[in-house]
Amino acid sequence: MSSLLKENIRVSLDSIRSHLLRSILTILIIAFGIMALVGILTSIDSIKYFLNENFTMMGASTFSIRNRNMRIHMGNKSTLPRNFRSITWQEAQRFKENYDFPAITSVYTYATNTATIKYGSLKTNPNIPVIGSDENYIATSGNELETGRNISINEAIYGSHVVVLGSGVVSKLFKSAQDALDKVISIGPGKYKVVGVMKEKGSSMGFNPDNFCIVPVSNVRQNYSRPGMTYTINVMVSDQMQLDAAIGEATGVFRVIRENMPGQDNSFEIEKSDNLADMLFENLKYLRMAATIIGIITLLGAAIGLMNIMLVSVTERTQEIGIRKAMGATNTAIRNQFLAEAIVIGQIGGIVGIVFGISIGNVLSAIIGAGFIVPWAWILLGVVLCFTVAVVSGYLPASKAARLNPVDSLRYE
Repeated sequence: MSSLLKENIRVSLDSIRSHLLRSILTILIIAFGIMALVGILTSIDSIKYFLNENFTMMGASTFSIRNRNMRIHMGNKSTLPRNFRSITWQEAQRFKENYDFPAITSVYTYATNTATIKYGSLKTNPNIPVIGSDENYIATSGNELETGRNISINEAIYGSHVVVLGSGVVSKLFKSAQDALDKVISIGPGKYKVVGVMKEKGSSMGFNPDNFCIVPVSNVRQNYSRPGMTYTINVMVSDQMQLDAAIGEATGVFRVIRENMPGQDNSFEIEKSDNLADMLFENLKYLRMAATIIGIITLLGAAIGLMNIMLVSVTERTQEIGIRKAMGATNTAIRNQFLAEAIVIGQIGGIVGIVFGISIGNVLSAIIGAGFIVPWAWILLGVVLCFTVAVVSGYLPASKAARLNPVDSLRYE
């Protein structure tokens, strides 16, 4: 059986070489369909990997309580955010005091998103967010210190003029992170001593998450107070398996603090760190559907082309078929021979398409900064599709060849 299979493959390759141009065109048609399918699906995997990396920076064990949810706008569709009354400082502090689940809780607010940071004659663009936080913000936000120290509890309570800088700010004002420590910088009209520098995260999605600075939350309340100022609560549980339980407990505690009556909807939003990525993944399914439709249409054209080339091949090799039958070849052997030829052409086209598809998908992956993606599931799908197309397209010509009368075939001119 093995020797017969090898012989069929050898004869198939000889036939492909003898009709090289026609075979190449058919292979390219199949390869284009698989390339479109695998390429787009690989690109989608790259985007998903990128979104997971960039929208779960807070960590899988963290959630936030805020007074509004996120707004998503993609194409002509948008999700309007629900807005509730501001979360006050007193409400945030009551939650922090009353929430006894084994977790780290932090409270923060934005002083401004348009600050200019100055040191000597150097200054940043007026687009630096200033975050007022307590001592736990760095841990719950997924950031890490590169050098120096965090804001202390006393500094957070008494509103000391100290600051922890993001690495993007440091790169604009100082030679190195170590050089920034203990320097006095200007944030708006105020002077702040640099006590720590954050580790770099790198640019993503068109913005730099390292361009920010953190000051004590009480300092923001004193110097940046404004009507309607709202606070956000971050909670990081010690065990990811307890995240849902922690969210349930937080919902109950904060409903009491916000005086939500039984049966009344929450007057706040609880968001996990991966919520935005999940929303975007939902929209990617339409892109996957489009890729599948494009691939199927192209493969349908490839199937027609492959069937055509096999029918022509049967006609051109009628005398060869007659000779084989005269020498004792059975109808099954003839059918298997032509079917094997169709499968070989299909698999060559599939391999070429898969290689090109992975290459195209990973070009996008390299552009957006995701890792190298090998979509094994889509590779397997491509191989199966090529085999199916080859069998469906090759069966009719192979059956026609098997049914030829050997005497008539030998007389064929």
